[in-house]
Amino acid sequence: MPEPTPETHVIDYRAAEQLLAARDPRGAVKLLDSVITAHPENTAARLLRARAFFGAAQLRSAELEFQLVLEREPDNAYAHFALARTLERANRRAEATRHFRLAAALDPRPDFVEAARFEDKDRKGGKDGKGGKEGKDGKGAE
Repeated sequence: MPEPTPETHVIDYRAAEQLLAARDPRGAVKLLDSVITAHPENTAARLLRARAFFGAAQLRSAELEFQLVLEREPDNAYAHFALARTLERANRRAEATRHFRLAAALDPRPDFVEAARFEDKDRKGGKDGKGGKEGKDGKGAE
């Protein structure tokens, strides 16, 4: 078998995108493994592999890969959002909320803002601890 080249890695990456779109996340992971072995610094390939792990319900692998992406790109709103979905799917809602809110703060797209559930925080209680909305002076509305 011929030695992989940068061109074959690009082809594998594009094929992995197609496999993921065709709902074959395990096939995508197999293709991306060689790409990432050859180019471990490639954040796009790691993000795609994280998505494939998520699609294959390999939540711990997806979590680790999304975290690695965020170590390199802490301002990647999509990676925060996808990590939050992964944590949510693993029934780790409190951890997920933090990343949903970071995603919404970095990129206020409607789906990120909705997932962040900022309104839930308002309903649980304000600064006065009574659950009411505060006025401009910080006191409860009367």
